[in-house]
Amino acid sequence: MNKMNPQKEIIKLYSKQLRTPTFNSFEEVIRQMEPNESYEHFLSRLMKREVSIRQENVQKRRLKAAKFPFYKTLDEFDFKRLEHVSQSHIQELASCDYIQKKQNVIMIGNPGSGKTHLSLALGLSACYSGFNVKFFTASHLVHELTEALELKRFSKFEKSLSKVDLLILDELSYLTFNRHQSELLFQVISERSERASIIVTTNLEFSNWTQIFDNDIMLAALIDRLTFKSHILNMNVKDSYRLLQTKFGGQNHE
Repeated sequence: MNKMNPQKEIIKLYSKQLRTPTFNSFEEVIRQMEPNESYEHFLSRLMKREVSIRQENVQKRRLKAAKFPFYKTLDEFDFKRLEHVSQSHIQELASCDYIQKKQNVIMIGNPGSGKTHLSLALGLSACYSGFNVKFFTASHLVHELTEALELKRFSKFEKSLSKVDLLILDELSYLTFNRHQSELLFQVISERSERASIIVTTNLEFSNWTQIFDNDIMLAALIDRLTFKSHILNMNVKDSYRLLQTKFGGQNHE
């Protein structure tokens, strides 16, 4: 039967009070040390492990908060299919410089061109670079905004969105928004203008956004705010990913 070591128990207690849980693994750190290494080496290794674990946990929380429907990376993307956008431009965006500059990215292209894939990959890169990201389909965001207003927590929800460095608005194409819904969406986008970045994916050219929004004056202002200091990507391709995957028996997302 193992005897309780009072010093180990004290270390556990202090570790809990100081919120440094990796300090409990000090014995493992000792085993990895060379015989001639000093106490300073031991302490620095222990602290390095604590910092590493904390950074990993922060990253996990950031990814969870982003609410990506699934994970996609740039390594999985077939850049050869893009006819109007260069791989170097996408790689430049993956550096997240546009987020630092409070710029937007607008991806316009036919269904299955890879817009959602790229938006998720750029969102993932932003998370790994330390930025707070939030992913919504346009319809889901409008639903959340409407519900928040009805439950009298719109200000709180809007404030939480304002703290996000990158807001991804996917599929701004499929539903028509009434005047009230358009106003809510306009308010969110207007608040972010020159303050934080947005990625928007859509199947429609700007001239066809009248199919989504019924207020032409508001629509003009919305497009003006979105396109100011923006990267506008022409994502139109001949064949969609989904069509090709169907032909060759695979599966993929847009």
